[in-house]
Amino acid sequence: MPPPHYRHLLRLAQGQNPPSRLFTPTTRNLQTATADAPTTLHNRMRQPSAQKNTNVLYYTLSTIIGTVALSYGSVPLYKTICQQTGWGGQPIKSSTHSLDSDGSSSNPDAIAEKLTPITTSRRLRITFAGSTSDILPWKFTPQQREVRVLPGETALAFYTATNHSPDDVIGVATYSVTPAQVAPYFSKIQCFCFEEQRLNAGETVDMPVFFYIDPEFLKDPTMQRIDTITLNYTFFKAKYDKNGHLSPVPTPY
Repeated sequence: MPPPHYRHLLRLAQGQNPPSRLFTPTTRNLQTATADAPTTLHNRMRQPSAQKNTNVLYYTLSTIIGTVALSYGSVPLYKTICQQTGWGGQPIKSSTHSLDSDGSSSNPDAIAEKLTPITTSRRLRITFAGSTSDILPWKFTPQQREVRVLPGETALAFYTATNHSPDDVIGVATYSVTPAQVAPYFSKIQCFCFEEQRLNAGETVDMPVFFYIDPEFLKDPTMQRIDTITLNYTFFKAKYDKNGHLSPVPTPY
């Protein structure tokens, strides 16, 4: 008789049934495995998709939060940069006319040089435009259509604003100059831009703009063909936020 560990091989060679301890797949086992396969595959496919959706959600929320923070922080920075450089078509708020604490100018010679009209120059045509945002119930228009000035000559212009609302309303104005490349030479001595303008219900006020064209305008070869300059103001409805900062009210879409 063959040794015990060869008996199994002998039975297989003689075509006999294998021992019961060998696993033989049954119909039930095959059905279970077949039924579980799609579920397992579906779960494996959902895992990377769910992770991807989570990442997209995080990125979207980060973008929204960053945009909101930038919109609040960029207004003072944008205002300062534009006033100092004339970038974006915004006139420069002239530092030449800044006053000391006692009300006197620290650089009278510079003022005299800047405010000396160049009589040999051509006169420049300055036109005015005004508008308001859709949610501001004001009428805002320039009192004059145009003035003609020499470089270095000061000029005074006026805008008129009327509040047609039954309530008191705060407005804030932004401004720009076209052509935009003229902005570094358009200097304001006094204006109402970027400051709170509160109008009572039905009130009408006049708003002055005191300005001049820097004589350096004539030394810039790119200005030779420019004879007309437009100063444009746009008023927006504004309110104070919870931190006490004045900011424009967004227009609903």
